[in-house]
Amino acid sequence: METKAIIFDFGNVVCEFDNNIFLRKISEFTNKSTSELNQLIYLPSDLQRRYEAGLVSSDQFFNEVSKRCNLSMSRSEFIKAYTDIFTPIETSFELIKNLKSQYKLALLSNTSEWDFEFGIRPVEVFDLFDAVSLSFEVGASKPDKKIFYDCLRKLSVEPEECIYVDDVEEYVRAAQRIGIHAIHYTSHANLSHSLRKLNVSF
Repeated sequence: METKAIIFDFGNVVCEFDNNIFLRKISEFTNKSTSELNQLIYLPSDLQRRYEAGLVSSDQFFNEVSKRCNLSMSRSEFIKAYTDIFTPIETSFELIKNLKSQYKLALLSNTSEWDFEFGIRPVEVFDLFDAVSLSFEVGASKPDKKIFYDCLRKLSVEPEECIYVDDVEEYVRAAQRIGIHAIHYTSHANLSHSLRKLNVSF
């Protein structure tokens, strides 16, 4: 079936991200090490996951992190530290621009309200996406099929008419299970080769 839409993950596909940047920045406002902070916010803690799933609000997330980590920083300082972790992948930006004239484009991401507002929405290619499905808005995170179906509905396409690109193999398999053609992103060269094998022109 003809490809009508291409769906992109954001982190490490459209922009690289590094949570260690955030941890290093907030470590200046507490007596805890970056390793301790990682444990309190990320794994084995599920606070970040719950925030990205829309189960806690941004203010609740900030208050809980501040309490757990004994932070002495303002909300605005925290937001800047939390969201200033992205670096554009220029080859992906160019690819998205080149695909726009021939295909519907979408963004599908496990992300939080603040990362979206201050890290994702401002990128130069954001306005090229015809649909956006975000875990905190949908109330479901990859690999849950609910977020994939949300994106398909917004694009008005069938699974087999789509290609999904993600750097996490588990999420690639989740997309494939519902009939979406999916590519595991490891490099721009790999992505370009895989798209051409699926007869995508760009």
